[in-house]
Amino acid sequence: MNTTIRALMGACAFGALVTAAAAETTITVATVNNGDMVRMQSMMDAFNEAHPDIKVEWVTLEENILRQRVTQDIATKGGQFDVMTIGNYEVPIWGERGWLAPLSDLPADYDVDDLLPAMRGALSVDGTLYAAPFYGESAMIMYRTDLAEKAGVDMGEMPNWATVKDAAAKMTDKDNGIYGICLRGKPGWGENMAFISAMANSYGARWFDMNWEPEFDTAPWQDAFKDYLDLMTNYGPPGASSNGFNENLSLFQQGKCGMWIDATVAAGFVTDPAESTVADNVGYAVFPNKEGVDNHGNWLWSWNLAIPASTEKMDAAKTFVEWATSKEYTALVAEKQGWRAAPPGTRTSLYENADYTAAAPFAKLTIDTINEATPETPSVQETPYVGAQFVSIPEFQGIGTAVGQVFSAALAGQMDADQALAAAQALTDREMKKAGYIK
Repeated sequence: MNTTIRALMGACAFGALVTAAAAETTITVATVNNGDMVRMQSMMDAFNEAHPDIKVEWVTLEENILRQRVTQDIATKGGQFDVMTIGNYEVPIWGERGWLAPLSDLPADYDVDDLLPAMRGALSVDGTLYAAPFYGESAMIMYRTDLAEKAGVDMGEMPNWATVKDAAAKMTDKDNGIYGICLRGKPGWGENMAFISAMANSYGARWFDMNWEPEFDTAPWQDAFKDYLDLMTNYGPPGASSNGFNENLSLFQQGKCGMWIDATVAAGFVTDPAESTVADNVGYAVFPNKEGVDNHGNWLWSWNLAIPASTEKMDAAKTFVEWATSKEYTALVAEKQGWRAAPPGTRTSLYENADYTAAAPFAKLTIDTINEATPETPSVQETPYVGAQFVSIPEFQGIGTAVGQVFSAALAGQMDADQALAAAQALTDREMKKAGYIK
């Protein structure tokens, strides 16, 4: 073979490599370090096999950090991420601002009509979908049936807060490292404030009156927050001001919590015998209400995959979002890890699947609490906002986080309840005036 032919062949081979490299699109996905998202990363072989031209790089972050990073990136058009994991708080706000790519051209076999109406509605602006739900949730009580029986506690299906307090007291056994109740204390608008806001709603409280004046100085907020501190101080684990969803999940799985009131999505993990020491002893009940207040404080939340409108890799990003939120992905999880592990709360077909409902004893309560959540009327009092465990205004992200820090400090013993509520009232009033809601 002469030199010229070898050179030509070498050039052709090099050109083929360049073409192959150019054909591969790398997308960066920002996601939260929750169990379902970690599981998704372990399922990527199926995606890679079907889409060898798309490479997915992950940025997996703790919840508060994720929210900061993706908010900063999309607001500044930073371009760090091609797919973002965001909540139903952000989707309508960002969609209306044109920050997210509309998902109006999903293929027929994706079956948009199968999405639960509550989730689809929460992720749409003027009828256009701006994110695809990966999993959805409300909130409920998860409790140790063995400890309840030993303590002579009957939780019932719809306990009130007095029942919860009594049960927490009777199940607490600090000498053996068992605490009657575990609740979120880590500061953050989506961490401790998600729970405390829902609890306050169940007491008849609201964040704002109809003139957007904050209401932390009202009796329902006073009662709710003081009862929260009382529960956690007397019957909660040490260091609770640092515990969010993942920390409490770990404590419950280790058998250290008599009760945990949190997201329904946790039920699939606390009943996993491979991860939970109490998998066979978990009971469920509706989120409590204050006696005399007809509101159980159900929240409505979903973690969703959304695409920044500014991405330069739109086609690849949409391909990934469609796969990760499809019925086929759910079936893949079921095949690999069983139906109990299927991502919950997004599709009607999941709750019509007898294999799933047989494997997931928590399925009925999950779908019932999602369907019964009333984010349009979060309190028994009239509100100028929607949002069951958040307030759907752009300013809430900053305000909720600041109030969360104050409330977490109170849980840590750095101030009392009255001081914390007064501080929350003052800072919220200041920020709402700055934003022009009140004079």
